[in-house]
Amino acid sequence: MKYFPDVSEVKFEGVETKNKFAFRHYDPDKEILGKSMKEHLRFSLAFWHTITEDGSDPFGVGTYQRNWNGENPIETAKNRVDAFFELLTKLKIEYFCFHDVDIAPQGNSLQEFFDNLDLITDYIKEKMERDNIKLLWNTQNMFSHPRYLNGASTTTNAEVYAYAAAQVKKTIDLSKKLGGQNIVFWGGREGYESLLNTDMSFELDNMARLFKMAVAYADEIDHKVQFLVEPKPKEPMTHQYDYDAATTMAFLQKYNLQNDFKLNLEGNHATLAGHTFEHELKVARTYDALGSIDANHAEKMVGWDTDEFPTNVYDTTFAMYELLENGGIEPGGINFDAKVRRTSFEQNDLLLAHIAGMDTFARGLKAAAKIKEEKFMQEIIDDRYADFNTTLGKNILADNETLETLSKYALQNNEPQLKSGNIEYYKSILNDYLV
Repeated sequence: MKYFPDVSEVKFEGVETKNKFAFRHYDPDKEILGKSMKEHLRFSLAFWHTITEDGSDPFGVGTYQRNWNGENPIETAKNRVDAFFELLTKLKIEYFCFHDVDIAPQGNSLQEFFDNLDLITDYIKEKMERDNIKLLWNTQNMFSHPRYLNGASTTTNAEVYAYAAAQVKKTIDLSKKLGGQNIVFWGGREGYESLLNTDMSFELDNMARLFKMAVAYADEIDHKVQFLVEPKPKEPMTHQYDYDAATTMAFLQKYNLQNDFKLNLEGNHATLAGHTFEHELKVARTYDALGSIDANHAEKMVGWDTDEFPTNVYDTTFAMYELLENGGIEPGGINFDAKVRRTSFEQNDLLLAHIAGMDTFARGLKAAAKIKEEKFMQEIIDDRYADFNTTLGKNILADNETLETLSKYALQNNEPQLKSGNIEYYKSILNDYLV
């Protein structure tokens, strides 16, 4: 059965096309800065929002019209895989991501869940080999089930902790089976409601213990995979331990995990933390920890994780600039952790939304490449910090000065002469790169 029969293949047709099922900017083989667009962008399709989402929100039931529901949970799971891989091939996306509960029914026991995962991943593996599709990353959902009401690695219940460990082990096994390039830890409930009844040190120690177990097990089975932590503030806990990039890096450094984990950063999560996406990417780069990104956009007029498809060229330009400055993102990628709007309920809207997101990132890549080639931002930064190229500045950077020598210099010289940052002018010139 074909789930998207109206489209045989989404092709690049340029900005003049009137075909809504065509790329206007994403030309997979177009070379930019020595690599093709598809190599720079490494797009990935997310199983959860794409296939299992139903369009419900906090104020209403689902609206999506989908035709892959079968007569039993296993048939539905296989139909979903068929529809998913049809989307992947028609969009020319070479990578995908999933949570364990996305792809297989949980059944009535942990063993039944694992058996179902084995069955469906056998089916997925056949599709991967047929279509030359690769697993960017997988993860374990340890936040939806009631057993995780107090978290998973930060739970107050040792048996729940053991259950979580079993899910993590299975995730690593499935990653090796499918040739996964990354594994993500996302702490949907790893935080607290109130400090009145919380031992924060105890919970952080236990979270680090589970991370270390995961690293040890991957080494034991000789699975060379990049581990990632995905920061997220708020939703649902009062405070989550992986609040933002800086908080997460502090955690990793405290427990000496910074060499084993990098960050998977999401645009919408950055907004919820009170940051811009480029800020979070820059923080990760500063710590040499930029691993992968989830591409989405937050509707700032709404107060929750809306996970909209990215359509803002300003945001994608700055994101791609950070990725270019990082020297690329491999083995990570750009995963569309995004869902169509509740009003976009037709099945073909899944194609249209991904086309929009891919085109927006392609535009961001082109603009960022030009900014990098012309050294627009670098020259602004070099000029702003030029005073550290003077004799005094060079001595400071070489650690040849002390408080005494700098104090003596300041006392012997006049008030420092400052220079305008001209930020309004530079922002105006930046617009020329975005058009």
